Amino acid sequence: QLQLVESGGGLAQPGGSLRLSCSASSSRFTLDRYAIGWFRQAPGKEREEVSCITSSGGGKNYANFVKGRFTISRDNDENTVALQMNSLKAEDTAVYYCAARGGRLCVPLYEYEYWGQGTQVTVSS
Repeated sequence: QLQLVESGGGLAQPGGSLRLSCSASSSRFTLDRYAIGWFRQAPGKEREEVSCITSSGGGKNYANFVKGRFTISRDNDENTVALQMNSLKAEDTAVYYCAARGGRLCVPLYEYEYWGQGTQVTVSS
């Protein structure tokens, strides 16, 4: 079964940047067969979609609250999906998860089949 691993979280100052990475825990699985989404969940709030990318990388979606600040990308040769987060705000503080769904297209949150354990992002001065 596909297992996802997130990395790159940590503490950033407002206006700063972080780069999250999502990879498969085993080289037996190639992420190019999956649409990948990034989600986040802040304390006391529901999990929400941040961004997603189609299996080919040709299609990308962003939540309005990150448009112009975050960029999703994938390197199918390296078997990774990244989320570059710039101009971070305190309200971006959350646990960030990547998720995968077999197939080409981005889908709603509840259709993602595989989830990582999450990585904490804290934006604070």
